[in-house]
Amino acid sequence: MKEPSYSNVDLANAVPEYIVVEGPMGVGKSSLAARLAQVFDADILFEQPQENPFLERFYQSREKYALPTQLHFLFQRSQQMKSLQQRDLFHSSVVGDFLLEKDRLFAQLNLDADELALYEQIYQHLCPELPRPDLVIYLQAPVPVLMQRIRRRGIDAEQNIHSEYLKSLCDIYSQFFHTYTRSPLLIVNAENINYVDNDEDFDMLLQHILRIKSGRHYFNPLSSQA
Repeated sequence: MKEPSYSNVDLANAVPEYIVVEGPMGVGKSSLAARLAQVFDADILFEQPQENPFLERFYQSREKYALPTQLHFLFQRSQQMKSLQQRDLFHSSVVGDFLLEKDRLFAQLNLDADELALYEQIYQHLCPELPRPDLVIYLQAPVPVLMQRIRRRGIDAEQNIHSEYLKSLCDIYSQFFHTYTRSPLLIVNAENINYVDNDEDFDMLLQHILRIKSGRHYFNPLSSQA
């Protein structure tokens, strides 16, 4: 394996101050965000699903536990956003693995009309203004690939996830990012790239990330192991 070339990049001048990696469960957003944070010497702002006491019950009974699960995530993520607003972004870069706007996608997918109306009122009260990322990286992969990765990582609460639910989630993500213009956007086909264990794959993606300054971009790589 060749030595990755990102050591030759002037990261101090190239790194966006606030990067968000997004995508459906199983796509590898937290893994990529963690590696970017390490390379950029950035602070991390990650979701904490293990702290949601309703999540496992939600996967067992979506209709019964959707609202408390969603509200817990909303309160948790809004507090994380407030901490981000209060910090000095010029002190160091930040890499996160969620957009707060994503919370509304799950609400629209899982809540009935009355629950959604209540959720929207709370959302508007908690989140009137949101920090604008300097770059959003949206990771995509086919549902069978996502299901395989979810099974492989073996988180107990996720083992009751059905492919139909995951497909609905992927569809609503695609619709959201089809019209997303708030920040520069990189859409990555993550099916055939291993940016966690393969330095060449990670370096290939990193070089693409560092070139983006504005607009919408697509990256459909073949793994260096292909």
